[in-house]
Amino acid sequence: MIKLIATAILLIMSNTVMTFAWYGFLRKPGENPDRSLWKLVLISWGLAFFEYCLMIPANNLGRSAGLSLAQLKIMQEVITLSVFVPFMLFYMGEQWKWDYMWAFLCLLGAVYFVNREALMLS
Repeated sequence: MIKLIATAILLIMSNTVMTFAWYGFLRKPGENPDRSLWKLVLISWGLAFFEYCLMIPANNLGRSAGLSLAQLKIMQEVITLSVFVPFMLFYMGEQWKWDYMWAFLCLLGAVYFVNREALMLS
């Protein structure tokens, strides 16, 4: 159980770093017009290095805890959305749409189906 919790924590941390690497510079379009694309790419790749330093141990821990690749991927996607939606709403100031809730419920369905066999054995 500790490995699963550690996997989730590392995935949350890696997704937070990656979300800022990919989308953080889009906060205020035109705010830094002097920033060239190659600088943004280098900054993002620099952040991605730290994201990989968290993601790879998370995947190794999850795998050693007995998660299948499908379970790891679905866990990753749910965490990605759980990190991205608050980032989008609170940091970027985007507006909420109910379609986001329906998409999240679909992902919860994916969590159920990828874990259904394990749930039935319990």
